[in-house]
Amino acid sequence: MVAAVVELARERGPEGITTQAIADRVGVTNGALFRHFPDKLAMWSAVFDWVEERLEAVVDDAFRGGGDPIEVLERVFLAHVRFVSGHPGVPRILFHELQRPADSEFRDRVRKAVRGYRKRIGELLAQAKRAGLLPATLDEEAAAVLFIGTVQGLAVQSTLFRGEAGMNAAARRLFPLLLDGFRGPHR
Repeated sequence: MVAAVVELARERGPEGITTQAIADRVGVTNGALFRHFPDKLAMWSAVFDWVEERLEAVVDDAFRGGGDPIEVLERVFLAHVRFVSGHPGVPRILFHELQRPADSEFRDRVRKAVRGYRKRIGELLAQAKRAGLLPATLDEEAAAVLFIGTVQGLAVQSTLFRGEAGMNAAARRLFPLLLDGFRGPHR
């Protein structure tokens, strides 16, 4: 069911996803969906669970790959972009849900996930500073925000231009620029 929602989000946008469309894609009745999920919000929650689990696994694998902190940082960046380019409906769903004006459980969960990811990237940047690979003056928190923002920027542009296929190549070109920014003028 989750894969169907992600595919539909890419094709129609989240606002165009009805429970009937999900049921049709999965090959069940609309009523069958509601035997598994009490409401549409529970379906969106299942989608977020799936995204969170898959993205965390991809990022964890990249962290475990070994090497110096800069190599790990690049691997994490490229793995994150690969995940987004392979599941282009995911950013559409997240952006759609985050546009709602009121705080929600979904927004809280996204905040918590991003906060944890930002912390992990900040710790990796701190390791790179201690190893002398990045300047001691680097603001790890700001650099982590920029790191994540660069991935998000690629996701937004791919959504605008239907350019998921080019995201990975763009990420390989952008990472050295990002790293140069982290290193600053005192190399």
